[in-house]
Amino acid sequence: MGGNVLPEIPQVTPANGVTTLTLRARPHDGHAALFYRGGFVPPTLHVVPGGELHITYANDLPLHSTEQCALGPCMDMTNLHFHGMEVSPRYGQDDILTMLASPGRTLSYDVHIPRDVPPGLYWYHTHPHGESERQALDGMSGAIVVDGIDRYVPELRTMPERILVLRTTEFAQGDPTLLSLMRRLEVGNGVECRSEHQMPDQLFTVNGAFRPSVAIAPGEQQFWRILNASADDYTDISVDGSSMRVVAFDGEPLALHSHLQPSRTFKHILIPPAGRVEAIVTGPPAGIHAALRMHCVNSGPDGDPMRGQVLADIASEDAAPRPAPLRAFPGPAAYRTVDLSEIEHSPASFVATFTEGHHRFYINDRLFSLTASPMTTVRVGSYVHWRIVNKTHEIHPFHIHQVHFLTYAVDGKPVANPIWADTMNVPLEQSIDVILDASYVHIAGMSVFHCHILSHEDKGMMAKVLFK
Repeated sequence: MGGNVLPEIPQVTPANGVTTLTLRARPHDGHAALFYRGGFVPPTLHVVPGGELHITYANDLPLHSTEQCALGPCMDMTNLHFHGMEVSPRYGQDDILTMLASPGRTLSYDVHIPRDVPPGLYWYHTHPHGESERQALDGMSGAIVVDGIDRYVPELRTMPERILVLRTTEFAQGDPTLLSLMRRLEVGNGVECRSEHQMPDQLFTVNGAFRPSVAIAPGEQQFWRILNASADDYTDISVDGSSMRVVAFDGEPLALHSHLQPSRTFKHILIPPAGRVEAIVTGPPAGIHAALRMHCVNSGPDGDPMRGQVLADIASEDAAPRPAPLRAFPGPAAYRTVDLSEIEHSPASFVATFTEGHHRFYINDRLFSLTASPMTTVRVGSYVHWRIVNKTHEIHPFHIHQVHFLTYAVDGKPVANPIWADTMNVPLEQSIDVILDASYVHIAGMSVFHCHILSHEDKGMMAKVLFK
């Protein structure tokens, strides 16, 4: 059983539509970390449609790092990416290509939040190529909430809101605390996940705690916003004896494209690295123990084993701290209905093929380079058909900056009830057909797409795309 209360995350809210803060990259317990207002807990940032996000980001890391990155010693370079948001990739906003701070340097971010950005859960994380995985493992990330999802799901206005950030904590080989912690977290030994003879070196936390208690009264409905902020690991989550009524994936309300179906009910949900789920959860009956549980994920014969564990206990104690209500944002909902059938039946305008070998990872047989020209161009204001082909023996989560996309076919077969997302699995030795929504005019500029297993991205599986 658990027992520790779910930690609260600091919140930064806007004043007159402007969200302002200072973040510092600093060493902490032998790792790099984000420092905010006296602590090393990255805050949740609230922004509003049509507002601004101003971040002063200072790199206070040492000139010589003691950590190892994907291809050698870390250089302690850093920057910020605003994952999933349809914001500009130009300098000063969501630019991960030319904005890069070495130790002692400071970056200033002035991000305009367009009025038509979908309201929901996003996140920010560091994105220096070659060091992204190491900094994500160190926890250099946090949630972003674009307020206003209640415009699409009005019943959320009466519900308490929880933000659950799932991260992994690393353990050194032979750590004496690992076995006892594995027992407490009920870490599984699933043969189906090829993990029965391997000791894990990472275990998941929720808001930085191992198996905390989440208070919810019997029959009470709460709005849970869940972020998989791990560098490389999938989570397949469920609530014991219950289901989750999902209202948004990756920051996009389901109602945005289908106002007649604002939610879908799932027994369990596979969340790739960087994925987000926003769902209504109902408290279990009195006297029944329940948990938020992660099941093992088989990522393929060449993938890393990912074992199941208990993420959090669901408690009904009346004395437990209650979450705050959802931040409502007034105004009407705006829906995006478009007939994509012609694009779905057209040839793909671009094909990205994922391959790997010799501990490096490739897109169309190329390793990423900061000096490379864009691999393809997308016209702003359009919807575009791409095909992503996985020629490896493990699953890869495909992610593209600046836009969401609809995955409507897997290996040429139509997907039932497809969803819009910004990160989607490409099954091993198969392909996905997607339609990019590049209709947002403010996304013009040089951007990237990549595998969001960040060790793969750091080792080459990323490419540039020019939105123009």
